[in-house]
Amino acid sequence: MARAAWSDDEAEALRDLAKTFFEKEVVPNEEKFVAQGHPDRALYNRAGELGLLCPAVPVEYGGGGGTFAHEAVILEEQARAGDGAMGIPVHNAVIAPYLAHFGSEELKQRVLPRAASGELLLAIGMTEPGTGSDLQALKTRAVREGDEYVITGSKIFITNGWLCDGILIAAKTDSSKGASGVSLLFAEVGDDVPGFTRGRILNKIGGKAQDTAELFFDGLRVPATNLLGGVEGQGFYQMMQMLAQERLVTAILAVVMMENAVQLTVDYTKGREAFGKPLFAMQNTKFELAECATIAKVSRVFLDDCISKHLRGELDIATAAMSKYWLTDQLGIVVDRCLQLFGGYGYMTEYPISQLYTGARILRILAGTNEVMKDLIARSL
Repeated sequence: MARAAWSDDEAEALRDLAKTFFEKEVVPNEEKFVAQGHPDRALYNRAGELGLLCPAVPVEYGGGGGTFAHEAVILEEQARAGDGAMGIPVHNAVIAPYLAHFGSEELKQRVLPRAASGELLLAIGMTEPGTGSDLQALKTRAVREGDEYVITGSKIFITNGWLCDGILIAAKTDSSKGASGVSLLFAEVGDDVPGFTRGRILNKIGGKAQDTAELFFDGLRVPATNLLGGVEGQGFYQMMQMLAQERLVTAILAVVMMENAVQLTVDYTKGREAFGKPLFAMQNTKFELAECATIAKVSRVFLDDCISKHLRGELDIATAAMSKYWLTDQLGIVVDRCLQLFGGYGYMTEYPISQLYTGARILRILAGTNEVMKDLIARSL
């Protein structure tokens, strides 16, 4: 594939490193990860050793000192290799930027180097039972007591929840207010931390190798200095600033998965015979794949433009929402049509197309549902 206009030699070198890591050290163990419901924790330490964690975090805080382009190539190669286990997208491109942008100097110095090394795996706790995408309706509370906040509540569908050592928690610091009562606090957690409990690993229809858990807070104490921004009530504003990147991350995964689906199906139909000739020789197959390849190409051009805009600081909320909604929708269409061309084999779990099919579905839900994206787009019209 031709190098994108937003990439450079340094990013491409990182791409090669990521490709080797995911193909040789992660994907061969996918069956094991599915069985246990999470990847091996040591893989995050290995990723840290290789420089694959926190590539855009400034060097003074232990990161790679790069840009979102460096995060993007890692995301692309993880998806291209077919790894659905490691929660690197959340760790690198979603949570670390919150800490780097809004954390106190002390918090950044203490947490980010450990996140970059893989010693401290990050998660983010936004979604709660019964609230879904309505972040203003959070029930988790953070009450100030002296130099600490006491957090009570629960979170669900938390990526990296089973393995995480640190979690960014969205909580109400003023329950009398809506959005302006939400704050973000960072908590270091572990199985021996009072007030913190991990629930079960959730059983999903796809992404079975990646740990997704429910988390419970019952009087979890967090230093007041771990309040992002240093002032209560800034959480919703901070989320609005950072969610555009999270949605772009989702769009990147969608396009690479789409490209994977098309290539897998081209290869399969050229090698599979039906009625005495390759399946690809049949007009319907060629036309289906021609249309899917076109959708993938158009999607790639749109995505690359969004990444370029983001690197220039020009990706607005509405366009980020467009990329998330439209590209994940197109992935659903393409992967469904591709699976159909595999026939019965496409329904078998050992075929990668089936894993793409089930894995694709969550992208229309996470980072804000596609219905929420359409509402955000409509506000800009």
